[in-house]
Amino acid sequence: MNVYAIVAGGPSFYYPDLLSFKKENIIWVGVDRGVHYLLQKGLKPSIAFGDFDSLTKKEREYVFQNVTNIHRYPKDKDATDLELALEWVVAREPAQILIFGATGGRLDHALINLQLLVKSVRSGREVLMIDKQNIVTVKEPGTYMIEKFDDYQYISFLPYTKKVHELTLQGVKYALNKQTIERGSSLCISNEMVRKRVTISFSDGLLIIVQSKDEKQ
Repeated sequence: MNVYAIVAGGPSFYYPDLLSFKKENIIWVGVDRGVHYLLQKGLKPSIAFGDFDSLTKKEREYVFQNVTNIHRYPKDKDATDLELALEWVVAREPAQILIFGATGGRLDHALINLQLLVKSVRSGREVLMIDKQNIVTVKEPGTYMIEKFDDYQYISFLPYTKKVHELTLQGVKYALNKQTIERGSSLCISNEMVRKRVTISFSDGLLIIVQSKDEKQ
């Protein structure tokens, strides 16, 4: 099954090296300014979404000349460009969805993008939001094996719901056994992975998982 990589229009400073993700099974999807960024990196998106109001006239012309499959929307609408793109991708039932350019810059955009992760988890697809310093995902109750990404030495667990029940962590520096944690608790911040794979489980709630690395790396 294919992997879809959605590139939104967040500040370019926060992008990881997109070329390191270049693989045959990845389908690139551009969102607004993210389309222009992809083209600059030599990665032609298969489809583009947006009102393109963040681009100059010259940049828009460049995008329209180089991308043939474009879903263009008016500026005034009831969903963000990223939400529209994500809904389209989820409907394709990919093996995995990667989202870039969704953090940094305006805090309201970053917060709603995090909530889009929560919305997408109901689809049963694995969705990862990635920037140069963090990898974020959201999980429903169950048992999971979390693979350690290179150089991302920290892993944190944050309840999205009011409580997460019976959280068990194995393969980390600070293990837990069936611990209930409440939203707002910093108990599970900045843990460290001591194995290549971490096993987590919980019985109720929604859990945000963040792998991070120091900015200097």
